Amino acid sequence: MKLHELHPAPGSRKNRIRAGRGDGGRRGKTAGRGTKGQNSRSGGGVRPYFEGGQLPLVRRLPHVRGFTNIFAVKYAVVNVGYLEQFPAHTEITPALLHEMGLVRHGLPVKVLGDGELSRPLTVHAHRFSASARLKIEAAGGEVLEL
Repeated sequence: MKLHELHPAPGSRKNRIRAGRGDGGRRGKTAGRGTKGQNSRSGGGVRPYFEGGQLPLVRRLPHVRGFTNIFAVKYAVVNVGYLEQFPAHTEITPALLHEMGLVRHGLPVKVLGDGELSRPLTVHAHRFSASARLKIEAAGGEVLEL
């Protein structure tokens, strides 16, 4: 086989359609655009989101209300019930919680009061809810705010 003998497989390549090149061609006269109307014109057609004068969907939906406080502190949340899995007298730190997979991100940790705690633990965290603080201290544990 030589370079000049190489050809694409038969039927794999088609000639492009040359629209509007006379009645002898397949796409003569109106060039496949039909007759008259906005879409037959040069530069015709409607812009995206135009719905024929009907109030567009993007304007029918309610506007975004309120705002996002860019200074809000996001916390990784842990409930008191999850601390039950640690043995008594363990020092629980955010690093330990992250290592155990209880908090996913390197965010400040907040302990909330959902669940029960039956053993004394020393808990280090950035924030505690009032109920979490009560439950940890009631179990004989210690709360240390970072």
